[in-house]
Formats: sequence, C-alpha cells, structure tokens
Amino acid sequence: MIPHLLTALIAVPALGAIAILFCPRQTPRFLRYFAMAVSLATFGLSLYLLPGSLGRAGFRLEETVSWIPSLGIRYHVGVDGISMWLVLLTTLTTPIALLASWESIQSRLKEYLFSFLLLESAMIGTFLALDLFLFYVFWELMLIPMYLIIGVWGGGRRIYAAVKFFLYTMAGSLLMLAAILYLTSQYDTVAGKASFDYLDLTRLLLPPDTQLWLYLAFALAFAIKVPMWPLHTWLPDAHVEAPTAGSVILAAVLLKMGTYGFLRFAIPLFPNAAHTLGPTIGGLAIAGIILGALVAWRQPDAKKLVAYSSVSHMGFVMLGLMAMTTAGAVGAVLQMLNHGVATGALFLLVGVVYDRRHTRLIEEYGGIAKIMPAYAAVFAVIMLASIGLPGTGGFVGELMILLGTFSAWRAFEMPRLFALLAGTGVILGAVYMLSLYRRMFFGPVRNEANRTLGDLVGREAICLAPLVALVFVMGLYPRPVIARIEQDARQTIEDVRAKQRLGRDLTEARLLEPGELSRTGESIDLEVPAPPGVPGGGQ
Repeated sequence: MIPHLLTALIAVPALGAIAILFCPRQTPRFLRYFAMAVSLATFGLSLYLLPGSLGRAGFRLEETVSWIPSLGIRYHVGVDGISMWLVLLTTLTTPIALLASWESIQSRLKEYLFSFLLLESAMIGTFLALDLFLFYVFWELMLIPMYLIIGVWGGGRRIYAAVKFFLYTMAGSLLMLAAILYLTSQYDTVAGKASFDYLDLTRLLLPPDTQLWLYLAFALAFAIKVPMWPLHTWLPDAHVEAPTAGSVILAAVLLKMGTYGFLRFAIPLFPNAAHTLGPTIGGLAIAGIILGALVAWRQPDAKKLVAYSSVSHMGFVMLGLMAMTTAGAVGAVLQMLNHGVATGALFLLVGVVYDRRHTRLIEEYGGIAKIMPAYAAVFAVIMLASIGLPGTGGFVGELMILLGTFSAWRAFEMPRLFALLAGTGVILGAVYMLSLYRRMFFGPVRNEANRTLGDLVGREAICLAPLVALVFVMGLYPRPVIARIEQDARQTIEDVRAKQRLGRDLTEARLLEPGELSRTGESIDLEVPAPPGVPGGGQ
C-alpha cells in the first residue's frame, strides 16, 4: 500500500493545478497532456483503495495531523466502503471530462485546466474528510472552480447560471457552518475539550429539540446540493449553460455531495431529528421524482431534459436514505454511482451532437439513427440504463431502494404509499427517455444539415466506452460493489437506530460510553428479499 495514499489522492490534482499556473500559455498541447496525465495518475492511485479488506465496517487508511490545536481542528481523513466508490467515481469521471473538452475548449485553456484539477482535489477531499472543519473547507472550495467553469466557459446565460449556483450553495453552507460551530461548542461543554472530529462528534447525544434545528441547517445545505424539490431551480440553468465537461462533473459527482452529506453527517449526528423529519423529506423526494419526470417530459432542449431527469433520479436516492434501512441505504449509494455513470454519459452524448450542430433542440434532429448508427446504439444503452432496465446498474439500485422503502413502514413510520408513488417515477422515466429517443433517432431526417453529421470518432468512443462497460458490470454483477457498501451502510443504520432510542427522552447533551450502542437491546434488522447478486438481502 502506498504511504499516505489518501493525502496523495487530494494532493496530486492540487499540485498539478498549481504546476499548470507556471506553464507557458503558448503550449496548449503540453497543457492538455499534462492535465490528462495528472488526472490519470490520480485515477491510478485511487485503484489502490480497492484491495481493502471485507468483513468489517469502519474507516481505514486514516491519517490524522493536528492542524489548529487550540480549536481542536485536525487534518483527519479516512475512507470506508461508502466513500471509496464515490472517490473512484470522481477519479474516473475527471479524465473522461477532460478528454471530452479536448477540442471544444480553446480560450483560456490554462485557467480551465487549473480549475478542473482544483475541483477534482476538492471533491476527493470532501469525500475523505473526517473533521467537520476540514469537510467545510473542501465543501466551499468546490464552489470556486465550478463557478468559474460555468461562468467563463459556459453558454450565453453563463453569468446568471454561475451566480445562481454560487448563491444557492453558499446560502445553505453558511447555515451549516453555524450548526457545526454550535455542535462543537456543545461537545466542548460536555467533554471538556474542543473537537471538530467526526468520530468524536458522533459520540455526542443531543436532546431531540436541539437536534431538530441543527439537522435542518445541515439538511438545507445538502438538499440544495442534491438538489431536492423545491430547491432544485439552480440545476437546470447550471447544466444548460455549463460546457459539456462541466455538466458531466456536476451530474456525476457534485450532486452526490448532497446525498453523501445526509448519509455521512446529517443522519448519524442527529438521529432523532432524522427520524422525525424522515417522512417529510421522503415526501419531498417523492415530489421531486414525479415532478422532475413530468417537467423533463415536456422539455424541448435535450440537455435540459437530462438535467430535470437528475432531479427525478436523485429523488430516488433521497427516498432510499430516508427509509433508514440497510437495503435503502445500499440502494441509495449504488444509485449514486449508477446515476453518475448513466447521466454523465447522457451529457457526453448530448455534447457530441451539439459540437456538430450547435443546437440542443430535439426538434432539430430526427432520423439520425441512419446517419450515426454507433452513436444511436450507445445512446440506446445509456438511455435504457437511465430508466433502470434489468441487466443495467440502474435496475439494481432502484429495486433495492423500493424494497427498503416498502419495508420501512414497519419500523420507521415511512408510508407504504411512498414506494408505490416512487414506482410511478420509474414509469415516467421510461416515458420521457423513450420519447426523447424516438424523436431524435427515428422517422425521416427532419433537417438536411443532419445528413452531414459524422458518427462517433475515436476520442468520443474512448470517453464513452468505460461508462458503457460499467453500465453492464454494475447491472450484471453488482456483488463486489454492494459487498463493500453493505457492511458500512448496515453499521451506520444500526448505530443511528440505537442512538434514536438512547436519545428519545434526553433533556441535556451527553457523551456515549464505549460500546454503549451495542448494548441497546432488540434486533433492528428488517429483512427483505434480495435481488440476484446482492449478498444478505436485507434491510
């Protein structure tokens, strides 16, 4: 194992970004190859996370260094079976996005590559941070390069979209910062020492009413990033105006920061508040699933259609998390990965025809399956993965979320109706995606300009090939992925349930004793049938 692997994963793209600043602007070819080499090296390093042992939950490869001792702030990073896959998704998507923009980005290339590598470093750091102050630093750092990518290299309304993205995210982040500071002050009062460390703060039990306000502050920041309905309005503008590579990263990785934040921080730190507000947030997730799908169905712009589909798909992820079952949590993480692969690929595919025709209006196409057969075949595969066809990754994730949600009513007051309503979202997803495919690819060639469209070239095929492969790997043999997610998801849900019981009648903050969570009484397992290839079924 490479020493300080997690720090290397954060540092390599950051150092690469700094190095680009000192490179001559007159060497665009060198700049592109250097940035690609840095991103590929980061991906290579991330593969060393895979051999981690199975059979035990918890963080590994932890690195801890005192940063600001007087405030209890440390540089503390670690990885588990949940964050590992999200880091791998980040390091895989970044070189693909860079390659996708190989020819389309010509102006201010140096600044563009700097922003992209800095963004990768911040995203990896967000998934690995185990100190809440460090997490907040990386969380905010992501805003700057993404703001620049949209605002400098985006479309005609790029400034409006970039400012809207920045203001929405910043507003939620400031409330989260206030909640973090209050949480750490409570820990200082109870424990007699200051700490921002996640492992320390998860030992702190707060009264339910206090938890409620802190949970709302965290949840608002994360819900904006997801984005959940009705806080989603920044997303379509950001996607439509961002360059193709920016849309890919935004869909594949940045949206996952919100759902990851719920699972890693909001729910474990404030379990009683999560229990109380779970059905409410689950209801908002259902609204996002259905309304996002209906709005996507009526879009004339292919890129905006894919953007609204993200609102619907991320609603499934939130529903799985709010179910508070192992199957729901595992399905949610799996669906984060599936959405990142399928929706990232859809944005790449829309970018392919946009680069040729400079329009994303669906009515401008039609009959192009005859002109671009390879493109049509790849689009069909990704489209079917997006709607959850059996044999693709989306099917397993959505099935586990629905199973986990349907079983949750027995122990967590999650209405059984939620699973049924979510099922309508699956149907609507098929409606808008199949409609898009029919209008773009079948029938007569509507525009003579389409006859000059060339099929996929080598660079575009290289971008899409790993994503198409992952669609089938995660659909036909998800066991290796699920096995690593399941152990940590199960432990998280069990700890949350135990803390809910211990904190139910609490009137003042206290610290958990070592081993106290394992002595809380009855079993909390919720067994549900397992889909093929899923170990253990359950929960």
